[in-house]
Amino acid sequence: MKASNKIYWVGLDLGGTKMLAKVYDGAFKELGAAKRKTEGHRGLKSVISRMEATIRDAMSEAGIKESQLSGIGIGCPGPVDPEDGMLLAAPNLGWIDVPVRKIFTKAFGCPVVACNDVDSGVFGEYKFGAAKGARSAVGIFPGTGIGGGAVIHGRLLEGANITCMEIGHTPFGETGQTLEQVCSRLAIASESAAAAYRGQAPHILESCGTDMAKITSGKIADAIENGDKAIEKIVKQAADRLGSGVATVVQLMAPEVIVLGGGLVEAMPKLFLKTLKKSVDDKVLGPFRGKYKIVAAKLGDDAGVQGAAAWAAKSIDG
Repeated sequence: MKASNKIYWVGLDLGGTKMLAKVYDGAFKELGAAKRKTEGHRGLKSVISRMEATIRDAMSEAGIKESQLSGIGIGCPGPVDPEDGMLLAAPNLGWIDVPVRKIFTKAFGCPVVACNDVDSGVFGEYKFGAAKGARSAVGIFPGTGIGGGAVIHGRLLEGANITCMEIGHTPFGETGQTLEQVCSRLAIASESAAAAYRGQAPHILESCGTDMAKITSGKIADAIENGDKAIEKIVKQAADRLGSGVATVVQLMAPEVIVLGGGLVEAMPKLFLKTLKKSVDDKVLGPFRGKYKIVAAKLGDDAGVQGAAAWAAKSIDG
């Protein structure tokens, strides 16, 4: 670490539609922030350039220079090799084997830590949010896909050469489908479009038609609020199915806290969490009941960027 009178950490979350960078002091008080669109920028050079510029904008707002940086944490949308900071694949960007650590160490001259973006979000909730103070925590984020991460005794659970906890790709039932295929927002939108087509969801039909792209988490919540019982049933079924995956995680890892985040949970926390909690309680072995809490995430977009910075601090300082 570079000599400095003060400690400054930078976190960057490379999300699906936007990237967010923030600068923190040693106590993780936010000092500066900047964001840019990711959507529409898939080329490696273009996105890397935007990432660097976003970090520099946040540093400028915070009033700090490269020489003052203690380290940078970057949350990446795909599996990462934690040993060498290589982003192994980023499907939404079309990237394969991008040396994130090497690129940004060269650009800023400080230690850089790369991790999966869901991992950074879970670490953020563990350090500062819904799982603060827990001995161990699992985070599950149902959205377009379903991401997962875990913190055990203060450290992210990672494989030797690849990040893990890809809960969305867990097989479900006997059909060969995965949890992601049967209970993600995309799966809910698909079933909701079919219900609208059949005339079973008049509010969705009026607001979105049968266009899956328009059936967002907010539109789904509005439809339920306005009496589309078929949509409520679809959401409850998805939450129940996800409960099977969560029950498996409980019995494998016995986490103290399970944090649920993402657009679906944010849009309808009571309905989704109540259904999922019952599903998990019904499916786990008796001795596990009462040994875990299932809670909604608290930090929103800050979870990933603050978690990336905090994980960098943990990895660099030990």
